[in-house]
Amino acid sequence: MPHSFIFRYLMGLLVFHATSLKAEWNTKDFQKREHSLTKPYEGSGFGVPNWDFQGSTMVTSNYIRLTPDQKSKQGALWNKIPCRVRNWEIQINFKVSGTTRDLFGDGFAFWYTKERMEIGPVFGSKDFFSGLAIIGDTYSNHNNPNHQLPYLSAMVNNGSVSYDHEKDGKHTMLGGCQLKFRNKNHETWIAIRYENDKLTISNDMNNKRAWAPCFSTEGVKLPTGYYFGMSATTGDLSDAHDVISVKTYELDTAAGVPKEERPDIQPESEFIAAAPKEKKEESDLPSMSGMKKFFICLLVVLGIIVVGVVGIMIYQKRQENIRKRFY
Repeated sequence: MPHSFIFRYLMGLLVFHATSLKAEWNTKDFQKREHSLTKPYEGSGFGVPNWDFQGSTMVTSNYIRLTPDQKSKQGALWNKIPCRVRNWEIQINFKVSGTTRDLFGDGFAFWYTKERMEIGPVFGSKDFFSGLAIIGDTYSNHNNPNHQLPYLSAMVNNGSVSYDHEKDGKHTMLGGCQLKFRNKNHETWIAIRYENDKLTISNDMNNKRAWAPCFSTEGVKLPTGYYFGMSATTGDLSDAHDVISVKTYELDTAAGVPKEERPDIQPESEFIAAAPKEKKEESDLPSMSGMKKFFICLLVVLGIIVVGVVGIMIYQKRQENIRKRFY
């Protein structure tokens, strides 16, 4: 009897432990390998399976370098296969490093967009994009007192809004957090989780194998069928931007939540509608100052004319008085 009880007890522990392990690693059963990237990168030939790269991107045995630590470089890495699932999580192991301590730039971006393989001014990819951008900005263009760099933020666009470099994307930012990810001697990770129209950004900057929150926002609508990508850029300042691995998971959809694809909707968030209005208000400022300058110049010209006329009248009066003296 005691032996039978001990046997059942041990078997129960074993089953419980196996169930716990399965729950803990459940997401690995849903890993989307066609959207993932791990070492070794090369497949048959000189390409990277399921991925395209462009610009200054260089593939090595240990990392894929989007830009070297040199000025005026742009590079990008794009998945060839569109993502057809509605709920997903992507985990990116990356590294940003440079030789300078205080002056560096410009940064990198993760993309889930309709367009792919289009080099442009927004951290190595095109402006007026359609989809989601997660931006790791390392250079401040307007010395924002509200946050220090490096800074990780998100932007959703339907193709109608331009990224405002002068304001570091302030008016189109869904949320963000300061992340000190440069020149780390250990692995650095970010996780982008999109589930039931909720976007959650997490990070592991301390190599603790645990996610720390960055920000989360609801009401984000993204179509299916867009492409994952990463890009980076340097300007007058520089950094090396490396991608080490990309792990993409399909998330289990809760009961009652639609699972079908939705390729025909437009990307949507609360800031897409607000951004053009704010931008318009800002754009009205120069026209107002122009009108003020015009009226000021007009008043100055009228003043000069009045002074000139008065001066001529005074001169003529003096000349008349002088002539009267001689007569």
